[in-house]
Amino acid sequence: MSFVEYGDTIKDGDTAIVFLGHESMFPVKVQHGTVTQTKYGVIRHSTDLIGKKYGSKVTCSKGGWVFILHPTPELWTMNLPHRTQILYSTDISIITMMLELKPGSIVCESGTGSGSLSHALIRTVAPTGHLYTVEFHQQRAEKAREEFREHGVEHLVTVTNQDVCKNGFGVSNIADAVFLDIPSPWEAIGHAKSALKAEGGRICSFSPCIEQVQRTCLAMEEYGFTEINTLEILLRVYNVRTISLQIPDLGKAAEENSSTGFDSSNPSNQGSPCASLQQGTVQFKSGVPLREMVGHTGYLTFATKS
Repeated sequence: MSFVEYGDTIKDGDTAIVFLGHESMFPVKVQHGTVTQTKYGVIRHSTDLIGKKYGSKVTCSKGGWVFILHPTPELWTMNLPHRTQILYSTDISIITMMLELKPGSIVCESGTGSGSLSHALIRTVAPTGHLYTVEFHQQRAEKAREEFREHGVEHLVTVTNQDVCKNGFGVSNIADAVFLDIPSPWEAIGHAKSALKAEGGRICSFSPCIEQVQRTCLAMEEYGFTEINTLEILLRVYNVRTISLQIPDLGKAAEENSSTGFDSSNPSNQGSPCASLQQGTVQFKSGVPLREMVGHTGYLTFATKS
């Protein structure tokens, strides 16, 4: 099993996603002789998972059923264990596009955190690219190495435990793109410039506070970066549903009533065609925004090495 090379069957040692519903899923490490408890009953890895095809419908011990899905960066972002605050698919999608990433790209990242963005970057640059990711916290760096090894992508990523603001990324003049998600990104702009290729490399910095953005932009200008711009992604979800509304009175019925002396207040006229037209309803599909939406997550600042 690999997050970038999809297999058909579930094997011992794989990471799989147990799908109970769109709002309920979780990852599980498949191991011979192990069982997993769900609200629908027990899943026995040896008989219910190993050897079955990904996407299979598995019946649990209580008679309920779940689907077993192959892991992807998108599913991992929704289900990973949080060691830090993470980036979600809305921001990840614009980052990979604006950094102009493709198979074969070399990317430097700091910090690794929970690995949400890291898995997406690895999938994007595979099979010939490489990710150099730096994590200041030793335990988080070790856990990231372990996850990359379990997910079959360790050959595409190098994890380094050091302070990027003091020691940089450990590479020079090879990166196509650099991504920064650290408290003081302005202190790492010089190291980012050193890691980028000689000309045309792209950089992105993620910061939750506008004061961080201001200092980062000043540092980018100081180091000669161009095309500096900052954006914020706000996701608004619509619920498509059937609603009923009264047929609007566009004036035709009123004119007919006037010309024929129709009196809608007269009880004897309540059952007439004109009255039914006034009181009729029609059903149609409509997109209604949810009552709540995800607000500010952070600012993304992009620039190009001149």
